[in-house]
Amino acid sequence: MNFNDYQQAANRTLYGSEQVLTNCALGLSSETGEVVDLVKQYTFQGKDLDRDTLTKEMGDVLWYLSQVAEWANIPFDDVAKDNIERLNERYPNGYQNQPES
Repeated sequence: MNFNDYQQAANRTLYGSEQVLTNCALGLSSETGEVVDLVKQYTFQGKDLDRDTLTKEMGDVLWYLSQVAEWANIPFDDVAKDNIERLNERYPNGYQNQPES
């Protein structure tokens, strides 16, 4: 499935027509917090990383992102493509996490 197909399929489940941007932005923040909490529990509390729950929460983040783009009339493929282009410009040789000698 490509991003634009996902965006259209996800839009089928968008509820309401008022305050869509605000609702999606707040939902995105909430779902991102769920991802952060799973990582925090894994990193600092010694819990196993629940990959099924992580996958579901990341899917929720993806849904909200796609609907913010839908609201703004931005094809989701364009969001992904632009991001990769900017990363390639910023890190033409990939990201190096080691100081250069």
